[in-house]
Amino acid sequence: MTVAAGIGYALIALGPALALFTALISTKPFLILTLVSSTLLWLITLIVLSALWRAFLPFQATQFGWSYFILILTCIVFQEAVRFLLWTAYRKLEHVLNDFADRVSKPRLYLTDKMQIALAGGLGHGLAHGVFFCLSLLTPAFGPATFYVQKCSQMPFFLVSAMIALAFVIIHTFSMVIAFKGFAEQNKVDQLFVPIVHLVAGMLTLVNLASGGCMIGIPMLYLVALATLIYCGKMVFRSLTEVQSSQGNSW
Repeated sequence: MTVAAGIGYALIALGPALALFTALISTKPFLILTLVSSTLLWLITLIVLSALWRAFLPFQATQFGWSYFILILTCIVFQEAVRFLLWTAYRKLEHVLNDFADRVSKPRLYLTDKMQIALAGGLGHGLAHGVFFCLSLLTPAFGPATFYVQKCSQMPFFLVSAMIALAFVIIHTFSMVIAFKGFAEQNKVDQLFVPIVHLVAGMLTLVNLASGGCMIGIPMLYLVALATLIYCGKMVFRSLTEVQSSQGNSW
């Protein structure tokens, strides 16, 4: 039964990501390479951040609650800087691919191609978050019992971790599409939307430090994930409509 529970927690956290990979990414080797590269990049980023903060641990939330705020804030700022560097590298790669396409008389990258690349990069970010903050904690879930924390006695700790991981997988995956489009078009709204959503989602995890906070923080986190998904969907629909009406492929 505990093995089934452990597998269930893992599927809650990464099941939708696996479905997205199977449906959209697995058929294109370049997208697989993008996904793997992005996952490794974000895992390295998280490892670097954890190493930097290791010197300040442990600290008690009751005495140094502000430390958690600073930890999350610095991590988000660092990750958003890495996101911009990733975009810069992608733009250079895009020019290389378009130049190669011109030389071999092949079509340049279409709008849908660029969105899929951004989606693969975002999924890599989400997978890295899920692996780092959820899968790495699930080993005890396969044991003879489960585990609860005093602050959230309503549900197992592993279920809380899996649900939070799933929310961040959604946020990171579709935030990358929004960010790449915002950088490409110099759209300040899109550029600001991503770090703001990231910051709000990160701060909502602090609600779990309060007694019974998981029952409030997790639904609020999923509202942020839903808002990100809806915003991305509207942006993609609008972009594709504009392309179809102009018969162009610029992004």
